[in-house]
Amino acid sequence: MNSLGFSKKDNYSRCMNSAINSLAMREHSRKEIYNKLRKKEFSENVDLYALLDKLEAKDYLNEQRFTESFIRYRAQRGQGLNKITNDLRQRGINSSLLNLALDTAEINWYQLASEQRIKKFGEKIPHDFKEKAKQMRFLSRRGFDSEIIRSLMW
Repeated sequence: MNSLGFSKKDNYSRCMNSAINSLAMREHSRKEIYNKLRKKEFSENVDLYALLDKLEAKDYLNEQRFTESFIRYRAQRGQGLNKITNDLRQRGINSSLLNLALDTAEINWYQLASEQRIKKFGEKIPHDFKEKAKQMRFLSRRGFDSEIIRSLMW
């Protein structure tokens, strides 16, 4: 029993329920679920790695599905490859899984960058250096590659 009167088994169940509830809301990476659970007071003395393995075995937690969903969602929001890649790495997604998901995503990053520029600034490409720089910074902050940005602006 811990200080709250729950046994080790109860704490495991509480962790499992918390993880399943989080996964029911949206897909998560293994690292995200781990970080959420370890902050819970009832996760003390619970083998979180074994719990995560069980979630994966039941296919409640699936990093490939998470990665594909994350890429699709962020691209629909107009974010570029660099930003999406960095955000996935921060969430613990390894390079091979990331590359596999990007290969199957079939996103035209040039077209997406062009759409974002037009949506924000209109069709006309500026000739003024100051305005060009402003648009280039915008696209860079959205996570688009410098090669794509340059080809759009010149």
